[in-house]
Amino acid sequence: MNLAVSLTEILKAALFGLVEGITEWLPISSTGHMLLLDQFVTLDVSRDFWDMFLVVIQLGAILAVCVLFFHELNPFSGSKSREEKRGTWRLWAQIIVACLPAAVVGIPLDDWMEEHLGSPFVIAAALIVYGIIFIVIETRRANKAQALATDAGRGRHMAAVSPYASPSELADADARVTSIEDLDWKTAIGIGIFQVLSIVPGTSRSGSTIIGGLLLGCSRTVAAEFTFYLAVPVMFGASGLRLVKYFLKGNTFAMGETVILLVGCAVAFVVSLLAIRFLMSFVKKHDFKPFGWYRIVLGIAVIAYFALVA
Repeated sequence: MNLAVSLTEILKAALFGLVEGITEWLPISSTGHMLLLDQFVTLDVSRDFWDMFLVVIQLGAILAVCVLFFHELNPFSGSKSREEKRGTWRLWAQIIVACLPAAVVGIPLDDWMEEHLGSPFVIAAALIVYGIIFIVIETRRANKAQALATDAGRGRHMAAVSPYASPSELADADARVTSIEDLDWKTAIGIGIFQVLSIVPGTSRSGSTIIGGLLLGCSRTVAAEFTFYLAVPVMFGASGLRLVKYFLKGNTFAMGETVILLVGCAVAFVVSLLAIRFLMSFVKKHDFKPFGWYRIVLGIAVIAYFALVA
């Protein structure tokens, strides 16, 4: 690569890192966005490198989780009591067990899914379907919240619900699991089973696990937080597997490719720090309907675009 081409490719890698950092954590499908972006902005790399880059760039995103939640995930913290350390080890056990369904199903099907379900129309369909699911779930929760508000206004359940609570707080007041410490094994495994749905491009790993958490009685905060935790072994494992496949094919990293991968990961890390903080703040006062509508609009736009250019 000459200098001009190298700079162009670096800027492209930074753009992919930006998209990865935003979409990995918001329930709108990072893989779907990355594949769609590739239709318009193409890295000047080999097909093998691109397939590897699409997965390994997630390492930058997952490092953001390790930084932001280091205390919560560190069982060796000196500031934690013995009971808190046991709770952290229990959380790690729940994370690992919850990741097993995705590993059992996803690893054997990885190559097949990549080959057959990576088309824009599959991605668009998944965006729309799960967008509708988010809206339906949040509408049902809003109806329950309205009932709680009515009861609170009439003096019922006043110990648990304030009549001045926001709609989001009212909806979460009906949740069975309102903190990570309350997460039981059955719910953790159930969320892990929902994670299997994310092997279809366009579904969204965070979207599928958040939907699972909401349906299984978790508050939005718990659903989002456990989703972040599940990403640690899943994304490290997926990245490691993809790197092994890449090198087993006899590939190596050229200097330009190394720079592209590092830039993508670095940008994904920085942007992920902001995206995670945004989502954790957002879900305390808002529901997931905006993401549902975004998915539907994007899915329709994708279908319209590729139908026209086909």
